Amino acid sequence: MNNFEIERLIVQERIRQARLSFNVAIFATATFASMSLAGIGLQLSGKLPEGTATAMSGMVVSGYFSRLAKDANDRLDRLSD
Repeated sequence: MNNFEIERLIVQERIRQARLSFNVAIFATATFASMSLAGIGLQLSGKLPEGTATAMSGMVVSGYFSRLAKDANDRLDRLSD
């Protein structure tokens, strides 16, 4: 393998990781958005502590996966420069 082939493989792997990170972020956002809605429903029904915990966990995890996808895309941007 020459350097060009190695670099091509590295770029392909980064692209694969970026796609996977993006797909996980979308899935996590959708999942935790629905969990947040369930938490709001629990808050409205009078079960405030459970609702608050559900809503907050959804927002925290969704933020983490969004940052993960952004980091993967930033790495790809640096590779293309």
